[in-house]
Amino acid sequence: MIPIWVQLAYLFAALCFIVALKGLSGPRTARRGNIVGAAGAVVATVVVFWERDLDHLLPILVAVAIGTAAGALGARRVQMTQMPQLVALFNGVGGGAAGLVALLELQELAAASSVVDVAEFDLAATAFTVLIGAISFAGSMVTFAKLQELMTTRPVLFPGLPVAFGGSLVVALGLSVLLVVEPALWPGVVVGLVGLVVGVLLVLPVGGADVPIVISLLNAFTGLTVAAGGYVLDNTLLLVAGTLVGASGTFLTRMMAAAMGRSLANILFGALKGGSTLGATDVSDRPVRSGGPNDVAILLGYAQRVVVVPGYGLAVAQAQHTLRELVDVLAERGVQVDYAIHPVAGRMPGHMNVLLAEAQVPYEQLKEMDQINGEFKQADVALVVGANDVVNPAARSTPGAPIYGMPILNADQAEQVVFMKRSMRPGFAGIENELLFDPRTTLLFGDAKQTLGKLLNAVKSL
Repeated sequence: MIPIWVQLAYLFAALCFIVALKGLSGPRTARRGNIVGAAGAVVATVVVFWERDLDHLLPILVAVAIGTAAGALGARRVQMTQMPQLVALFNGVGGGAAGLVALLELQELAAASSVVDVAEFDLAATAFTVLIGAISFAGSMVTFAKLQELMTTRPVLFPGLPVAFGGSLVVALGLSVLLVVEPALWPGVVVGLVGLVVGVLLVLPVGGADVPIVISLLNAFTGLTVAAGGYVLDNTLLLVAGTLVGASGTFLTRMMAAAMGRSLANILFGALKGGSTLGATDVSDRPVRSGGPNDVAILLGYAQRVVVVPGYGLAVAQAQHTLRELVDVLAERGVQVDYAIHPVAGRMPGHMNVLLAEAQVPYEQLKEMDQINGEFKQADVALVVGANDVVNPAARSTPGAPIYGMPILNADQAEQVVFMKRSMRPGFAGIENELLFDPRTTLLFGDAKQTLGKLLNAVKSL
């Protein structure tokens, strides 16, 4: 029987997780939500050490110390542009850990099955945890490699990939059924190994522009794994926490897929039929109109309405503080400025919100796509800083394009467009952006931080 004080502590931790999730739904409360969630996790961990008579306590404490040091060091040193990779890595480790714990529990269940009848549902939950945990781990590692550009960000295809994926999944499910019928450790180990193959094959065909959605999906997988692990271990708190993560990750995945204008099946498997993120990376030699900081400063300084479209290039250059200073100077001149935030701008959900919050951009200036899209027609200038695919008109006009059908920001409807880019190279989806060649578009080439600094000085001198 679990002591009452332990149950109350777990209830407190569960409430912390719920409050944290609510806090993370808005930029104003996200920091506080993070702190509340971390406090709940600390309480839950301390209770386990206090309440249970643990074997091998010293190795456990050493492992916790090493993991804490590695996690804290990694989180503090990671650049904002590398945050999606960190999320993918930590998510994968969580799924893998749950799978390994389930294998250890399976060993005990298999031994007990020779003496007493073991509930089939317990064995099914164990098999589920091993399989989904392995898929989450392997898939997250491939996602990490794509984001870190340790491998190509384009879809990786080979003859027979659908057969290999389907066959691996069938084998994994068959072994899971065998594990339930005849409890033993070896089917569980093989399920885990096959799950790794399934995870790799699931993510390989996904192209760069769709990676943020896959991160969210794999996060949901990890949450479900933790929830099933909580059932296996008879731990209510793990069950609650995993369910929260699984449910929120599932909703976020659906919302992001809707923002891309495609179904989840098309995002995951569209490349197999040539319909998902299969772009070319050739640099066009078509003529474009370019300008200098002084030219753009005149456009911005004498405008009445400016909409800024931030993207991943802003994060790469760490130029958010300079951009915020430029916007402040424009506001002092009486220019109305807002930031247009696309749901999948950057390389993870909410990437631009986090980036701009770091620069202390007022929350009321951040407007989601549905709020701002109708206002581009009234904008004198749309300033695109490091974004590409989220303003590419090919999403509306080019059937068969990797991003066709994806809702985009209507930057092309502004009176003038200023496009800040390092070069003419395509965006993450690997396709040419027709907006670059629009007669109303002025390109401002260079590193975003340096160029914004020059632009800021030019605006101040007007």
